[in-house]
Amino acid sequence: MSLLVISELSLRMAGRLLLDNASLSVEPGRKIGLVGRNGAGKSTLLAAIAGDITPDGGEIRLSARARMARVKQEAPADLGSLLQTVLAGDEERTALLAEAEHATDPQRIAEIHERLRAIQADSAPARAASVLAGLGFDTEAQARPVSDFSGGWRMRVSLATALFLEPDLLLLDEPTNHLDLEATLWLEDWLRRFAGAALIVSHDRGLLDSCVDAIAHLDKGKLSLTPGGYENFVRIRTEQALQQARQAEKIATQRAHMQSFVDRFRAKATKARQAQARLKALEKLPVIESVVEDTPTRFAFPEPEGLPPPIINMSRASVGYEGRPILSGLSLRLDMEDRIALLGANGNGKSTLVKLLAGRLEPISGTVERNPRLKVGYFAQHQAEELRLDENPVDHMSRALPKATPPAVRAQLARFGLDVDRAETPVRDLSGGEKARLLLALATRDAPQLLLLDEPTNHLDLDARDALIRALSAFEGAVVLISHDPHLVELVADRLWLVADGKVTPFDGDMAEYRTWLAERARAANKGRATQRTDTDSAATQTNRKDDRRERAEARKAQAPLRKIIKDAETKLAKLEDERAKLESALADPGLYAEGKAAEVTKLNTRLAALQREQDETEERWLSAQTEMEEAANTPEG
Repeated sequence: MSLLVISELSLRMAGRLLLDNASLSVEPGRKIGLVGRNGAGKSTLLAAIAGDITPDGGEIRLSARARMARVKQEAPADLGSLLQTVLAGDEERTALLAEAEHATDPQRIAEIHERLRAIQADSAPARAASVLAGLGFDTEAQARPVSDFSGGWRMRVSLATALFLEPDLLLLDEPTNHLDLEATLWLEDWLRRFAGAALIVSHDRGLLDSCVDAIAHLDKGKLSLTPGGYENFVRIRTEQALQQARQAEKIATQRAHMQSFVDRFRAKATKARQAQARLKALEKLPVIESVVEDTPTRFAFPEPEGLPPPIINMSRASVGYEGRPILSGLSLRLDMEDRIALLGANGNGKSTLVKLLAGRLEPISGTVERNPRLKVGYFAQHQAEELRLDENPVDHMSRALPKATPPAVRAQLARFGLDVDRAETPVRDLSGGEKARLLLALATRDAPQLLLLDEPTNHLDLDARDALIRALSAFEGAVVLISHDPHLVELVADRLWLVADGKVTPFDGDMAEYRTWLAERARAANKGRATQRTDTDSAATQTNRKDDRRERAEARKAQAPLRKIIKDAETKLAKLEDERAKLESALADPGLYAEGKAAEVTKLNTRLAALQREQDETEERWLSAQTEMEEAANTPEG
């Protein structure tokens, strides 16, 4: 029996039809990821299920007596301490405890205590504290009032409240947006163990691969269900698209053949009947929708100038604010081939370290030496607040690149998918993802050798996140990354640095080991033992992991010649296209064909033919190099 049934649901927002007779059922204990392009109506659907929006048609049925919880989009009011706020989320427990204080009827008192035992009211404070701890609130923080915390941390309290309730149906809308990597990993583990059902809207591919049983795709107003995680959804959808493309090609060939027959013989009496029969068959051929629904998302970082190592070298440096160090004893080195992810809970100093690397903060003590030709691209979400709402991306980039030509300005924006329309849209009307693309374009405008990325994916959809991963893999400079997205960290970083306890130390392991270490540390903290890492891997395993990271770095180096071939071919094709346009324009001039200019016409046509051969050869080189690059990228390691 289904826990939730959505039947022929229709929903409109601002006059736009978002869901059109859509149907979906959720069984008890089943976890479903809800995906779809931005603006498709995913959050609206959750609001309708929660009862915040009245459907325009159809039905939403929740099983009788089923408990549902949803993370509210607004930060919680100040109800006292964090722990009190989370406990207050269980309205039944709160009401029963209040009634127990004043009840006098022995029968009713017995009923109250029986119900409190049934809902495990005694263990509620411990369960609430455990959830808060998992989301980054230590014992001291749990006792502080909600008003002490910023909006992002308050949203964690809302999430904690929903998780604490352990409902039959949990509705989550981008639950990792306000979390750091450590809290995200904890949430993934919690969801895997959660016995109830869940409907999860997320752009976090790692969460959608590890925590859900199926993917519900909201597209063109309809809901379709695919079993398995996001990776399986992509595989099946790709196979369907390829099959659809082959079918479309087959039908197009049939249409062309039939239409040719009809056009040739429609007027001939002996063939008229056959022509009419073919015309009717032509009308019956199915119309195959286009496989490509949207313009593919592509990012491209400018190619940096090479620099000798190290590009940054620190010796016993400390950094902080107003003379008080946050991090001390920093003896670190960065080279151009480095790909480093920073680990550690929010508040431990990751962003402070990034600001030191960016030159936004000077060391309190020690030394930080930078290559004098080093250019740094720095991306941070808070920079969105510095954008001018009444200006468009072209205005911002023109001011950032005062010497650049208008085509160069637009080309830099186009590297991050800001096409003509979006490049001229005021910032106030851009989505969060489009603002993030603008910030990436601004951060990389000078072709930096070092990219510092502080939560670059917060507002990017799944396609844009994959595009960012591909672009970072092709980038020839250094990358230092802070991200709550484990999938991004695993695919981009070759080295991990742990920022904790005022220090920055290399973490000699991968993300799987980091998860294990976090779990062990949490268990040790719960038992009051000192936190320490137990290294259970053999020396051979550790060596293999180091070799894997080195092989990934060497693979990027090996692909450098291919990237150069692709770049040179694209440059040459652009020049050939310009020359071709000029030749065709000259040949289209009627004055060229005046008497006495035959030799000039012959010369132009000869050059045009040679130009075509050059274009064909250059395109072949580009295609060959591009194919080799893609095959190398898709070849499994090991």
